[in-house]
Amino acid sequence: MGKHILVAFGGVSPEHEVSVITGMQAAHTLKDSGNTIIPLYISKSGKMLTGEHLLELEEFKNLKELEAKSKPCCFQIDTFGKTVLSETGKSGLFSKNKAYQVDVVLAAFHGSDGENGGFQGLCESFNLPYSGSGLLASSVGMDKRACKIHAASLGIPVVEDVFITEQQWIDNRDELLKKIQELGPSVVIKPMRLGSSIGVKKASTEDEISLAIETAFRYDSHLLAEKAVSPLMEINCSVLGDFEKAEASVCEQPLGTDESLTFEDKYMGDEGKGMASATRLIPAPVSDELTKSIQDASVKLFKSLDASGVARLDFLVNKDTLEFYFNEINTIPGSFSFYLWDKTDVPFSALMNRLVELALKKHRQKNGRIRSYETNLLSNKAVKGIKGLKGKG
Repeated sequence: MGKHILVAFGGVSPEHEVSVITGMQAAHTLKDSGNTIIPLYISKSGKMLTGEHLLELEEFKNLKELEAKSKPCCFQIDTFGKTVLSETGKSGLFSKNKAYQVDVVLAAFHGSDGENGGFQGLCESFNLPYSGSGLLASSVGMDKRACKIHAASLGIPVVEDVFITEQQWIDNRDELLKKIQELGPSVVIKPMRLGSSIGVKKASTEDEISLAIETAFRYDSHLLAEKAVSPLMEINCSVLGDFEKAEASVCEQPLGTDESLTFEDKYMGDEGKGMASATRLIPAPVSDELTKSIQDASVKLFKSLDASGVARLDFLVNKDTLEFYFNEINTIPGSFSFYLWDKTDVPFSALMNRLVELALKKHRQKNGRIRSYETNLLSNKAVKGIKGLKGKG
């Protein structure tokens, strides 16, 4: 029997449009599998909206018109103690706002509050099963510096870097520039808590580095300057599962117009295909030994973060030495990396169903634990004890 699946997408993020495409892909595939789809679109200003028209990509060409005919909504607890998605706009004399049953939430956000644990925390608060990683893996995965530190603690190689905050840049610009240039002849400047290669720039000269840093600060107050791997080959691997059981996909080599893949390389190909439109070689043209090393490192990091659902882990490989370095983990990868799983004999429909199953499994395990302690600290005896403590210290 089909489920009532809420597909959540959009969000206050520079990756907003990418999330819309991923959400559309997931919604239509899950609908074709016999499920009822409830769209939850979060606008660029943070409004929660719903409506059947939000399942059509064409509608997103004019966001102002789209918002005007969408229904504001929020999560609420109904009279039966169940969480529903409730419309909150004005209702007419002969009509009332709808409340939608939600069996599971499919999160299709990229970046910022949708992928960093913010939305996941909202689902936790309302005890809703949701796809993908929980708060810990989502928040650490979004923080490139924290994730690199964690990877290094597992013995997974990472490139040298310099951590930069906006205030440090204002106070100690010359000192930071010196440290950055000591990394090597070229560096890569990147926002610490963003994805899709937005704000990422390779630089060599002092002027180039300064400009790249100033540009990246438009997106984040925390940056990383990393030693550039050259000659560079990017290799990505996806992982599906949870802490108990996780498997790696085939690896891919994404191809860009330069050594480093840009936002345009990733998403500005065929309209409506999102990350699936990028040019890539699958499987990656590397040795079986390197492939297995990257797959093993991917599963190891995925499990150690207690990640869940599907993630994509990106690695930097030196073409000459074949040394590889962990770059980042995407806990909600573009297009859910279905193009990697399709080549691993897991069709998109099966991948989406697996995400739903993992979400429900995680929720069952959570609710199987004691979630409240049966004692009343506000009983008469306890209150008297609290009163007796007043004035003491």
